[in-house]
Amino acid sequence: MSSPLRDFLEIPYDKLEEMNLATKEARLARTPAHKLREKHSKLLADEKRIKAVTVCFSDLEGRMHMLDYDKKFLLKSADNLTFDGSSIRGFSQQAESDLRLGIDWPAMYWLPSDVFGPGKVLVFADVLEKDGSLYVADMRGKLKVWTEKRFAKDGTVFNAANEIEGFLFKGRDAERHYHETGKFEFISTGGYYHSLPGDPLRTFIDTAAEVQRALGFANEKDHPEVAPSQFEMNYSYSEVNIAADQVNLYKLVCRQVAARLDMTASFLPKPVTGVNGNGMHTNISIAQKGKNQFFDAKGQDKLSKSGWNFIDRILASGQDICLLFNPSVNAYRRLDPHYEAPNQIKASAVNRGAMVRIPIGNENSARIEIRSIAPDANPYLTLYSALRTGLEGPRSEDKADTKRERTRFLPDNIYDAIRLFKNSSFMEELLGPEVHERYITLKTMQADRCPKALGSTIKTSEVQFHHEVTNQYLWSQF
Repeated sequence: MSSPLRDFLEIPYDKLEEMNLATKEARLARTPAHKLREKHSKLLADEKRIKAVTVCFSDLEGRMHMLDYDKKFLLKSADNLTFDGSSIRGFSQQAESDLRLGIDWPAMYWLPSDVFGPGKVLVFADVLEKDGSLYVADMRGKLKVWTEKRFAKDGTVFNAANEIEGFLFKGRDAERHYHETGKFEFISTGGYYHSLPGDPLRTFIDTAAEVQRALGFANEKDHPEVAPSQFEMNYSYSEVNIAADQVNLYKLVCRQVAARLDMTASFLPKPVTGVNGNGMHTNISIAQKGKNQFFDAKGQDKLSKSGWNFIDRILASGQDICLLFNPSVNAYRRLDPHYEAPNQIKASAVNRGAMVRIPIGNENSARIEIRSIAPDANPYLTLYSALRTGLEGPRSEDKADTKRERTRFLPDNIYDAIRLFKNSSFMEELLGPEVHERYITLKTMQADRCPKALGSTIKTSEVQFHHEVTNQYLWSQF
């Protein structure tokens, strides 16, 4: 922290919230990027106590990568930031490794110094080809470009809110050490909505929620979840690009806060058998000219025809898109009907085992909730594929099926999910042949390191080679 020899920026939490909410409002108002670049560059230049800028980008699987640039260097070289793409799984090959980073100036965050260190700010970036065009496997950039085109065409605004569950375990880096210990240790055995003030789980939730609030998340509620040591911290919906960034920030904050408390925040979908797993229930709505397109007071469950059409397309492609929503071996343990698993390919206002739920809503809050998404899914890829599938995907009547209608289920293992995804012409069209093939290769590589049959116990390999475990030594064993 600061000393008489060091004078780095430290901003009180209430001021941080005010500053980050102002930046968020400018982004929501679609303030031109060049204007926010001028504004933020000037703030960085004028504030002598800022030493570094943390630049973030995501790979094909949604893993967040971060580079700290010296502030003065960044201001001089913002248009020429390069990195080695061959070191990022799912990105370029060694022979064509050079990629560039394009700073997304509207997506800047002022950071709490006690969590991230003093004198730092954070900004997201798009991944670019050497010629400055968007890199084919950068799903963040792809989501942004597609939503901007839709807004320019007819004023469509996509909104999302993600409910992200996680577990808190004893010790740092519990996932990385799982191949040594073979177990996770709960830090609390409380239950749903229950934790005593001051116990480790409540201390973690309170601290992480304070950081979220300071980052402008617009918190709503937080609480322990059903399983021991499980948590969920809810925040308000936002425009879909902001919402996707907030998923990665949420997990980053949780992991950082947990590490400072000598614990591990884990977003494995099912780290412990016998208790509920982690989900990332994703609420989506679409607005045009300020009007919620999913609301109809006279519609079934007060959902409009366009809302039901959106659901129908999601369900029609439910099996094909499952690999994007549940991208890991471990995710298929969560799709277990004994633990409120949303594995039925149907929509319901009441059945929480349905893939899609229609929450109670009004003109402002009408939305659909996709419940079958795991918290380790790439938020940009998930939202991009969900939106495009819901608007452009095949309808159920488009799929020739003369059999009697029956309840269909999502795949219960990653091999079936890979096969269905691989054979889907719409998934290939959605992502493009190159990214479609890269994603299949990554998922097959992970699946082949794990037993084909899940069995009743968590296998070391499904944790050790989970795509969110970033230890290079473990991953180099592929």
